[in-house]
Amino acid sequence: MTKKDIILKISEETGFKQVDVKEVVQRTFDTIVDSLSAGDKVELRNFGIFKVKTRKGRMGRNPRTGDGVSIPDKKVVSFKAGMKMKVDVEAPKA
Repeated sequence: MTKKDIILKISEETGFKQVDVKEVVQRTFDTIVDSLSAGDKVELRNFGIFKVKTRKGRMGRNPRTGDGVSIPDKKVVSFKAGMKMKVDVEAPKA
């Protein structure tokens, strides 16, 4: 499912214009990204938690030359699904 699919589905279910739904969806995503960029975690009840973690640096290998390459620390976004999401995803659809 793409962002456009989400917008179409919400628009159909609510009767709101696609343009208005698109604005709300985009601002929601922007707010989540802004919060994560500031180092905050984003907790959406019954959905899940987004947080920024630091992946430790390590020694890698250049596959072409075989030389060792130092890979620095990196910030990555992690997501942990909420209990309701886990249950809904595992439940078989009738």
